[in-house]
Amino acid sequence: MLKHSEQSVHGLLPVWSHNGNENWCMIGYHAVSVLADAYTKGVANQKDAMLKAMQRSSTCPYYVNLDDYQRLGYVPFDKNRGCVSVTLEYAYDDWAIYQAALKAGNQELAEQYKQRASNWRNTFDTRLGFARPKMSDGNWKEPFSLLDTEGEGFVEGNSWVYSFYVPHDVKGLIKAMGGDAQFIHNLDTLFIMHLPAEFFEHTEDVTEEGLMGCYNHGNEPAHHIAYLYNWTSKPYKSQYWLREIMNRFYKNNIDGLCGNDDCGQMSAWYIFSAMGFYPVCPGSDQYVLGAPYLPYLKVSLGNGKTLEIKAPEVSDENRYVQRVTFNGQGISQLYLTHAQLMQGGELVFEMGSEPNLERGLRAEDKPYSMTSD
Repeated sequence: MLKHSEQSVHGLLPVWSHNGNENWCMIGYHAVSVLADAYTKGVANQKDAMLKAMQRSSTCPYYVNLDDYQRLGYVPFDKNRGCVSVTLEYAYDDWAIYQAALKAGNQELAEQYKQRASNWRNTFDTRLGFARPKMSDGNWKEPFSLLDTEGEGFVEGNSWVYSFYVPHDVKGLIKAMGGDAQFIHNLDTLFIMHLPAEFFEHTEDVTEEGLMGCYNHGNEPAHHIAYLYNWTSKPYKSQYWLREIMNRFYKNNIDGLCGNDDCGQMSAWYIFSAMGFYPVCPGSDQYVLGAPYLPYLKVSLGNGKTLEIKAPEVSDENRYVQRVTFNGQGISQLYLTHAQLMQGGELVFEMGSEPNLERGLRAEDKPYSMTSD
């Protein structure tokens, strides 16, 4: 990726390269999240070259309304019909740069991108409790539909799905949606509501085969959503919905995937979730816990060590985590760090048919969020 940046006439990290040529497909500058994740987890250490490449990619004024984004703090609807999705994905990428700058000890750069990482708030109508498109003059787009996936400011999604796309600041998102109870209600509603075909039938990559309520597992922007209960007072609901998703959308058949595997993301989601954890926010060192799908998995970690994951009682009925131990020590947190996992050893999940209503409720047990309570 750094070589791509060095050899690019634009000095940019790859967006979607094919055979040495950039085709500019999709939105965001997500190569920065890959580099930030590698840097945070100790896989790469070329901090100066990485930060320079990240800066170039995130400040190129003619790349997908970056001039508007840097000037206004959001992409306006009158300039880009996918404006909300673009703004939300830029804000996450800016957080990834913030994390890399922090680790590199560049406090000035970190502060600049921390502010940019808060730009997701500029898309959020707190009276409505959802993200919605805004015009260049600062006014919200009118009229506006929360359900429509076409012409409402979103790319291959709608406000119901994309409003949850703030993986780096979930506590801030919970507050913007109206607090813990309202956030849980919104998540519950997402999974059980009915999305009429008229709202998605003309949108690429949103098909009935991948829908559970309004939740669209057939496309990547929704893949972290089931894990978001972990930041709430009812983290056990993640365990319920994750197994529902795996049972419904992954089948041993010719149509066993409910959407485009897109560089392996549909499969990667399954592998992580089957192990019982998932990288909700790449660029952090945390994997957020769900519940394993299988009673036993053995993972080669690539460093000469192995990780054995055991959940001997797990089943569709026994889908709820009662207790977690790692190498014999109890884990109260709702996440594991990369350093922990790379030690190898034994990760054990005790499972049951009823949720453990006390587990993971302390503030110190919650996964990372850019802003605090």
